[in-house]
Amino acid sequence: MRIVSLLPSATEIVCLLGLREQLVGVTHECDYPVDVAGLPKVTRTLIPHDAASGEIDALVRDRLATQKALYSLDMPVLERLRPDLIVTQALCDVCAVADEEVRAAACALPGQPRVVNLEPMCLREVFDCITLVGEAAGCPDEATRQVASLQERVAAVARRSEGLAQRPSVVLLEWIDPPFGCGHWSPELVRLAGGVEQVGLEGQPSRTTAWSDIVAADPEVLFIACCGFGVDRTLEDVPLLTSYPGWSSLRCVRSGEVYVVDGSAYFSRPGPRLVDSLEILAHTLHPEIHPLPSHLTPALRVGAPAAADARTVSAP
Repeated sequence: MRIVSLLPSATEIVCLLGLREQLVGVTHECDYPVDVAGLPKVTRTLIPHDAASGEIDALVRDRLATQKALYSLDMPVLERLRPDLIVTQALCDVCAVADEEVRAAACALPGQPRVVNLEPMCLREVFDCITLVGEAAGCPDEATRQVASLQERVAAVARRSEGLAQRPSVVLLEWIDPPFGCGHWSPELVRLAGGVEQVGLEGQPSRTTAWSDIVAADPEVLFIACCGFGVDRTLEDVPLLTSYPGWSSLRCVRSGEVYVVDGSAYFSRPGPRLVDSLEILAHTLHPEIHPLPSHLTPALRVGAPAAADARTVSAP
């Protein structure tokens, strides 16, 4: 089977199932596992690589208002790859090629490959997507095994969190300019990790959030997981937060409980590494009961003295 992935999380799912050798094409954003970087790219983006966060937001809103896609397929490459299976999503028009374009392309390709559409809104549905890809690719038993392993890691975190007497209030931001409260699976991850999300709603899309609402929530802990950004790129935008009115009065700022995490690698991708995201959150919130797995990097504490188990930088 020749498989093409049209989003990074699908690429990770395909590789989790042991199908790396059957993966023949990926998106321009697929970067994990690292050896997928050399595969043919079947998508292009209209977002300039050096655009500021505010410019990206404006471009996204403009394209969505006009129903124009932010990403497009490279049909000559896709035709050359002759896929049997295309894995895509219709969950978020910002994140991938428009579903209509994918289906039209599939109909135009020789053999009309099967299109599997992933639309998870919560952690359980992410696991369902792994099962769906496994069935479509002919390896349902491996999918069942991998899902069970991931579920056990989630259950281990949930069990440790059950006995907590104190659960800190949390805000997890998915964007800074303008601020976006988290959605989909992220509030669920916060809850399982032993926190109480103050802005985002489980199973609901992330949304633009008035800064005054975040100030009113006054969280004990703030996580910044910008969608599609790694830690270094996110740090470039932290000065925007520090310039907002009321920043210095927030409890999380006064106590040094502000953390930057890798949204691109973890929190933005509804794939197997969402479990890594959970473990990073849990360790940050309750390091005394949630050990950090050795393969993970701790959250980056911003503007506070270094903790024993977290890297720290000074707030810009």
